[in-house]
Amino acid sequence: MDVRDLIKVHAPGSPTEVRALDAISFTIERGAYVAVVGESGSGKTSLMHVLGGLDRPSAGHAFVDGVDLGSASRAELKRLRAQRIGFVFQGFNLIPSLDALENVMLPARYAGVALATARSRARTLLAELGLGERLHHRPQQLSGGQQQRVAIARALVNEPALVLADEPTGELDARTGATILDLFDRINRERGQTLVVVTHSEAVWSRAQRVIRLADGRIVA
Repeated sequence: MDVRDLIKVHAPGSPTEVRALDAISFTIERGAYVAVVGESGSGKTSLMHVLGGLDRPSAGHAFVDGVDLGSASRAELKRLRAQRIGFVFQGFNLIPSLDALENVMLPARYAGVALATARSRARTLLAELGLGERLHHRPQQLSGGQQQRVAIARALVNEPALVLADEPTGELDARTGATILDLFDRINRERGQTLVVVTHSEAVWSRAQRVIRLADGRIVA
């Protein structure tokens, strides 16, 4: 991942204009475990949205897996998100009407993976994450930690090069959060996937190999 002079302005030209990212640059090597740290309003979420291809930069460049996110077509961004980027959200974002297995299979099906392959991958991941006996439980039947593990499995099902996690322990108690962080350590170490975690929690960022600290849209450390 290579970010060069990245700028993101929300509501440009309006009275509510906000310069969320102000000419930031950094490089993240493949297989790294990086935390992006900052207080509320520092630009963390805006950066994650840009890196995930969910929002385009206002200026500058962000390259993920060789794709320039600012100039890529919608089809290219959709393909990148489906095949090369996995997302883990603070609020889990599981579909209530689907069970754990179906939630994990969903990104694979969107990416065009055959049904049998998607089911096999999802079963394997859920078993690896200790949910082999919860395959057919819906989100409301799972604890917060179990829901987050389902969300992690969903992020990994397409074997992405990059995993983005936004405050992944923000809705969990300290003990459950530590279990999730242990999983991230193992995912990065054993799978070699690049992991970028957006957080304001020292318990989270202290696990990373490298920390990028933001304040007012700029890198300060």
